[in-house]
Amino acid sequence: MTEAEARTELDRLAAALGRANQAYHAEDAPEIDDATYDALKRRNAAIEARFPDLKLADSPSDQVGAAPAEGFGKIRHAERMLSLGNAFDAADVAEFDARIRRYLDLPSDAPLAYTAEPKIDGLSLSLRYEDGALVHAATRGDGTVGEDVTANARTIDDIPVTLADAPRILEVRGEVYMSHADFAALNERQAESGGKVFANPRNAAAGSLRQLDPEITRARPLRFFAYAWGALSEPLAETQWRALARLEALGFATNGETRCCETVAALLERYEAVGRARAGLGYDIDGVVYKVDDLTFQSRLGMRSTTPRWAVAHKFPAETAWTRLLGIDIQVGRTGALSPVARLEPVTVGGVVVSNATLHNEDYIAGVDNAGQPIRGSDLRAGDRVEIYRAGDVIPKVRDVDPKARPDDAVPYEMPDRCPECDSPAVREPGESVRRCTGGLICPAQRVARLKHFVARGAMDIEGLGDKEVERFHTLGWVKEPADIYTLEARHGSGLKTVANLEGWGETSAGNLFSGIAASRGQELGRVLFGLGIRHLGEVAGRDLARHFGSWEALVQTVDAALPAAEAHRAAEAAVVTERAAAAAEDRRARLADVRTPIWAEVPEAARAAWEELTGIDGIGATLALALCDAMGAEGERRAIDALLSELSPETPAAVAEASPVAGKTVVFTGTLERMTRAEAKARAEALGAKVSGSVSKKTDILIAGPGAGSKATKAAELGVETMDEDAWLALIGAP
Repeated sequence: MTEAEARTELDRLAAALGRANQAYHAEDAPEIDDATYDALKRRNAAIEARFPDLKLADSPSDQVGAAPAEGFGKIRHAERMLSLGNAFDAADVAEFDARIRRYLDLPSDAPLAYTAEPKIDGLSLSLRYEDGALVHAATRGDGTVGEDVTANARTIDDIPVTLADAPRILEVRGEVYMSHADFAALNERQAESGGKVFANPRNAAAGSLRQLDPEITRARPLRFFAYAWGALSEPLAETQWRALARLEALGFATNGETRCCETVAALLERYEAVGRARAGLGYDIDGVVYKVDDLTFQSRLGMRSTTPRWAVAHKFPAETAWTRLLGIDIQVGRTGALSPVARLEPVTVGGVVVSNATLHNEDYIAGVDNAGQPIRGSDLRAGDRVEIYRAGDVIPKVRDVDPKARPDDAVPYEMPDRCPECDSPAVREPGESVRRCTGGLICPAQRVARLKHFVARGAMDIEGLGDKEVERFHTLGWVKEPADIYTLEARHGSGLKTVANLEGWGETSAGNLFSGIAASRGQELGRVLFGLGIRHLGEVAGRDLARHFGSWEALVQTVDAALPAAEAHRAAEAAVVTERAAAAAEDRRARLADVRTPIWAEVPEAARAAWEELTGIDGIGATLALALCDAMGAEGERRAIDALLSELSPETPAAVAEASPVAGKTVVFTGTLERMTRAEAKARAEALGAKVSGSVSKKTDILIAGPGAGSKATKAAELGVETMDEDAWLALIGAP
């Protein structure tokens, strides 16, 4: 670097650091992250060291904070409030220790204790007490003159207004901060009232302390940790550790994570321990501060122009960073959920190079929550400058976006309505935030999980075919969908020998496997339905559907007929959700009925009847009916299901005695049952071959009405459905 280049670079760095100091210290709106700021300062210092004659009179190396903001009175500190030098790795910490020993002329093996305390990410504050009374409070400002925030400081519960047994003059220094929980609650209140929503706890704490109206500060949940002192009329103690204990005894909150360490190794161990505990502390920290414990040594070491020689801040790797959003990719999970992922220009965040980050769902990309309220103030688009954050091992996320840096050709992102893995429709159910692939059995992203579910104990319960075997056969390309399980032996020709030759297998275990597969061909229909892995279709619902329809063919016929009605119902629900109708379920149902009426009129009567039959089955509602229609209406999924059923002979529900007077009849219970529970009544009816429905229709044969029967009884009367009370029903079925 030439002298001219160095002069130009120092001017640039001075301007950049000056803007950063003003934004962070005076405006509480930082424009760059700590890691970028530290890197700029290190570069500035390195150039000054190489070209000392070029150092500016107002060099950033000699500055602390920023000038006090207008609107506040000014207070000159009796002793300057300095910043801290930084250490970024173990070598820096070792050099800090060695430098102190050289200055004090201490041998490398001489005892030298330090305190190690979390570095709070808040706003520095100085509190001056005279004769035990708080006389003024000031921010750090530029280190020499700060803002007078005395009235505001008096509203903070952690700051005592009077002290007992304190030195006549005592200047306590510490950090004003806000806990994560209080920050979240404050932002929620701000959003509800239309006020400013803060970007992070540090900004919230600084902005709250710098209010011209102390009552606003009083309403904000500010906290204060004491960690140092300025002017004193008499010493607090002989060591840093004991001085902190003295401050605590006077009534100040000190950080309970502070420790006294005897060696550099102990300091580094403490740094790692605090780093691991960082996410659970409940407040923001950005490093650990090491201070020489002996106050006599501190006095001998003294100060540089802007930092004390006896202390250093060991900074954590930045956990936030700004980078460019290159694009948005879609990953399909094992349940079919379409998850958007940010593809990033690689950036180091928290010591890890990040090139991808989660984007949660399409609402998050649009910049709104599930209630449609803004969460960032802008959507996300390819080309945007975005802020990435992570904590510990948590998956990186996009926290913020800079709309001012958006390219002119950036376009809004549109979530795909087809699965990128199998091209099946991707459906977002009303009221949900996640879009899901309907490909099911044919979707590569879902295959292994769906196959494992299919063979599980509660479903087909195939002896000899567990999770490990499914994964192995899928990897080999032998089993890609359930039907392949039943053609495995035939497709291999010498399948017994082929499977038997796999590592860990033999002729006996292979024979047992094929016997287990053959035995499952006649599994109960309810288990087969559950094994398909259709969303919302559990074991109980599978049994209910099997009892109602009696055969696979009858179920398929009804579902196929109901497809147009399912589309109409989904359109009506989507319209209601889009309108963001009243939150109460009753209001939504009423609005759904209003919206659905004109849409429903266009649906063929046969489709409406089939839909009403599906949704009328007790325990089967519109949500499951839609899931069934999605699975059966998706071409690829339907092909896989049909292929599977062609290999099976599902066992239908046990036949009932011909003498049962209600076999094959559809019954509905309404009102209050006094001699049995609703579940017991349903079980008895189904055991006798009756179909229990939850709604009255033309297909209803009997309505059993107890006290409190309402609209169902009215509709039954209109349709001419036979109605009886509970006693008549019990007499009909011969129950005691």
